[in-house]
Amino acid sequence: MYQHLKRHRTGLYEKALPAEMSWEEKLQATRSLGFDFLEMSVDESDQRRQRLDWDDETIYQLRRLCEQYQIPLQSMCLSAHRKYPFGSSDPLTREQARIHMEKAITLAYKLGIRTIQLAGYDVYYEPANQTTHANFIHGMKQAAKTAERAGVMLAVEIMDTDYLNSLSKFEVLNREINSPYFSAYPDIGNISGWNYDVCTELALSMPHITQIHLKDTLKVTENAPGQFRDLVIGEGEVDFNAIFHTLKKLDCVVPLVIEMWAQDKHWKDHILTAQRRLNQACEQANLPALFAI
Repeated sequence: MYQHLKRHRTGLYEKALPAEMSWEEKLQATRSLGFDFLEMSVDESDQRRQRLDWDDETIYQLRRLCEQYQIPLQSMCLSAHRKYPFGSSDPLTREQARIHMEKAITLAYKLGIRTIQLAGYDVYYEPANQTTHANFIHGMKQAAKTAERAGVMLAVEIMDTDYLNSLSKFEVLNREINSPYFSAYPDIGNISGWNYDVCTELALSMPHITQIHLKDTLKVTENAPGQFRDLVIGEGEVDFNAIFHTLKKLDCVVPLVIEMWAQDKHWKDHILTAQRRLNQACEQANLPALFAI
């Protein structure tokens, strides 16, 4: 049952849970850990891309499970475009990008997913140039129109690659797309890892932010490539105290998602550790705790 909360609604990234779990087990774990929703992953693997071809019986069975455990799939992390990018120089690949996007919007509509997080890069496995950038812009405009018709928000992720690694760059992109259903999904770990001032960036794009990933990272330096994943929150260099002070100052109350990965048998302990550390950051900012632990 939906409740109006004084705190941020907080979700868990699906990959923070062991992959072998069933959907029912994932929803049970998400609820027992005190989260408000689960963020579904549709990545470039065949297994997860197959979700885009689920029949209605499968889709609505999952939706009923979400209702049973009162854990909605509020958002979808759609990283399948890493394999089939909108900016590709191959027209067949770009057509696959469009098809994947349309299927994802249909799936989101049927599951009640409000926000689809898009990968913020033109290409990933091929060289980038002005043509791939132009292809990406064209594809984003098409995707935004499809999303408008369905009433599903597209939110482009601020990435761990140089192409779109700041909200400043998103603002330039946003002017070209110019759609009410095209917004920003900042990953504060990625922004920090690329040495941008996260608080200034959040203030810049606050009116265009739909949801925020909470992730810890190590910064890129002259002598190190940075580390953009597989850190437990609190093990990296992200200043979560400053982040929550900024969210309070901006009166930004959008949903938050903890982005972590279940790498070993200690996945639950890692999530609990992250929750405690985020609660401490909220306390420092005089904000309500995210979790009752």
